[in-house]
Amino acid sequence: MQRQNTTVNKAALIWRFLKGSKGMFVLGILLAALTALSDMITPQIVRAAVDNAIGGNPSTFGPAVMKLVNRLGGFEYLGDHLWIMALGVLVVAIVKALSQYGFLLSNTRASETLTKTMRDMLYTHIEHLPFSWHMKNHTGDIIQRCTSDIDTTRNFVAGQMTGLFRISILVIMSMVFMFSMNMYLAIIALIPMPFIVLYSLRFHSKIGSGFKDCDESEGRLSAMVQENLTGVRVVRAFGRERYERDRFVKHNEEYTGLWVRLGRVMSRFWSVSDMLSGTQIMLVIIFGVLFCLDGRITSGEFIAFISYNSQLIWPIRQLGRMISEMSKAGVAVDRIGYIIHSETEKDKENALTPDLTGDIAFEHVNFAYDGCPQMLHDINFTMKAGTTLGILGGTGSGKSTLMLLLDRLYDLPEGNGKITIGGVDIADMKRDHLRKNIGIVLQEPFLFSRTLQENLSITDENITLSDIREAARTACLDETIEGFTKGYDTFVGERGVTLSGGQKQRAAIARMLTQKTPIMIFDDSLSAVDAETDAKIRKALEKRFGSASIILISHRITTLSKADQIIVLDRGRIVEKGTPEELQKAGGLYQRIYEIQSLSKEEVEA
Repeated sequence: MQRQNTTVNKAALIWRFLKGSKGMFVLGILLAALTALSDMITPQIVRAAVDNAIGGNPSTFGPAVMKLVNRLGGFEYLGDHLWIMALGVLVVAIVKALSQYGFLLSNTRASETLTKTMRDMLYTHIEHLPFSWHMKNHTGDIIQRCTSDIDTTRNFVAGQMTGLFRISILVIMSMVFMFSMNMYLAIIALIPMPFIVLYSLRFHSKIGSGFKDCDESEGRLSAMVQENLTGVRVVRAFGRERYERDRFVKHNEEYTGLWVRLGRVMSRFWSVSDMLSGTQIMLVIIFGVLFCLDGRITSGEFIAFISYNSQLIWPIRQLGRMISEMSKAGVAVDRIGYIIHSETEKDKENALTPDLTGDIAFEHVNFAYDGCPQMLHDINFTMKAGTTLGILGGTGSGKSTLMLLLDRLYDLPEGNGKITIGGVDIADMKRDHLRKNIGIVLQEPFLFSRTLQENLSITDENITLSDIREAARTACLDETIEGFTKGYDTFVGERGVTLSGGQKQRAAIARMLTQKTPIMIFDDSLSAVDAETDAKIRKALEKRFGSASIILISHRITTLSKADQIIVLDRGRIVEKGTPEELQKAGGLYQRIYEIQSLSKEEVEA
């Protein structure tokens, strides 16, 4: 039952992908049927020429064929004018060529449309999957599913499924003609067929599991390559080229070994299949010659029979290829289905779009990542609208987690408290509305492989250059950009590799500022800039966005010195809360950090 449901799910998924290409595939199938019909007619013309037109033992034909022959002058006339029958073969060949051309054209258009549909659906679906899903799945493996697995599925649908209809017509019509000419020889031709089919089905599961292992290994290899190419600077900086090369070689050997093992299985399959097919052809030829000598069939019938048998054995031999492709496609569809069936982010019915300029409140919030110990414990605080909140804490204390929850990159489970803005629970809001009103600069700024202007304008396609420059000035980046030869048209390498750490952070800040949101979050996003630039940016923010609610997460006390309120986290709990002046006198964690950082500054000055 489970196997049947799995098959139904795969078929339903493929049917879903066929949106926009069904009509072209149907046209291709009809043209393939016409091609197969043309293959059936030519042997009958040859049979009539050998037996009836030239002489020998005349074959019998149906009333429709005899009516056509009589209109042409009868077999005796055709025997004296064989060019007419040759012309008939030529006409059939032209029809076959045209139908074959139409089939290839429509099938190619259909397959490319199918590929585009699959890519569009996958890309759109992936973009709406939760942040937690992306954290669990390697980018390289996702890319492999969206490229290699899509190609495998396309090749099966366009090459095997459409060919199945043509093969079915060839097999059925070949058997009909063969039985009509000689039933005994037709039965002899069919004797090896069940063995070939059963043998092919026996190998189906082995081939499928082999392809699955190869596909998963390729995904792991792709993920490792993608990760190493992205972090090539780290690899070089620590001199780990040999170590990473050895890791790659090990995975590559494992991947190659799986394909070699699968190749052995396929070699056994093809060799035995070819042996059975060869045996079938040998039996037909031997018994066909004996039947000719006994006068059971005519020479023309034997020639036609051999032709139909070759058209029968070719699809049967193709069965092995179809089964192997079906196994491979089944694995590919499963891997694609994993993405498609992963649940996307969904809003509640009648989700709200309230004004987000109100107070921000965390009420008894508890949170743990999947499979991990609890990260946040009873977080309780209120941030007044238009004020600046500072968050201080050690690594792993839960600072960034608070902001991920506020932006709903992670959803807060039921019964774990709630987060409100202006008194409205963010769980009741539309996600896109919430995120459009919260500007966030993450700990690790990410820049795309585009120009600086394109990176800074990514939040709004209609933004003007003057708005971009204003945001860049606030982030103390405008002068730096103007110093580049191409200015705002300077191309940024992958992940901003051509910029320094401080420049990347300031670019990410400028990009966020173009949103002009009522809530702004800076998640340790000033760590790579010097203290003087840090102060300039904070001053510019205060001047330009005095009415916005600003959250500053930092390890640097000076960054938080102008905050209206500071909360100090330790191991997921709020251990201190108050103004900078109050915390500086409280004798707690904040004061110790302040003294350490102040001492370091005095030592540097000395």
